[in-house]
Amino acid sequence: MRRAALLLALILLGACASYAGSSPKGARQVLIFSHTTGYRHDSIEPGKAALKALVEAEGARAVLSEDPEVFAPERLRDYAAIIFLSTTTDPKKRESEWLTGPRAEALQGFVRSGGGIVGIHAAADSHYFWPWYGRLIGGKFQRHPSGTPTGRLTVVDPRHPSTRGLPVQHERADEWYYYDDFDPTSRLLVTLDPASIGEPDANPNPISWTREVEGGRVFYTALGHTSESYSDPYFLRHVAGGLRWALAKR
Repeated sequence: MRRAALLLALILLGACASYAGSSPKGARQVLIFSHTTGYRHDSIEPGKAALKALVEAEGARAVLSEDPEVFAPERLRDYAAIIFLSTTTDPKKRESEWLTGPRAEALQGFVRSGGGIVGIHAAADSHYFWPWYGRLIGGKFQRHPSGTPTGRLTVVDPRHPSTRGLPVQHERADEWYYYDDFDPTSRLLVTLDPASIGEPDANPNPISWTREVEGGRVFYTALGHTSESYSDPYFLRHVAGGLRWALAKR
């Protein structure tokens, strides 16, 4: 799976492919963080391999971790961006949250210094007891319909790097999130037609967006629940463009 993801990333990122598999000396570092205290997605393991390939194809060095101590202030200074890969906490247990105290302050300092954030899928299902985190991501997970039905996506902003070159409409199977406290000031990129998955609401459901928060850049996509996502050209191209945008200030 690791080799397949790497080869696919090379194809998708053509112009950057010369960097893949190794990082130049002094390259920017990207933290791929996948610690969970809530629901643990099976897709995290293939996701780590695929995201490592994407980071390296951007000419950066990927660092994978599930240790919350990586959020020590002196350690976060080493990174240009952080990818939160389905980093769940338990919405009923404050003690399940690891971004507290100095770690929370370190993340805020990282964002305020221009650091990039990439949130994937259940990064929105996290830290319900810390309002700043919800504002950072731009919404909090509320619910999802059962299973992984095939839904119809629409690119509403084709100019962004994460959507450039993607089809305006696309059908795919995934787990479809609905949100509390979605921030309408976010730059909306992709929406879901609720009727395509049998939902009664008429308004398109936000799926992917970007934000600029206190000096930092945040890209979020609700896609990525399934293991198959991490070998899917549509999804990988989407995330690669989001990462590239998030890294722009570093």
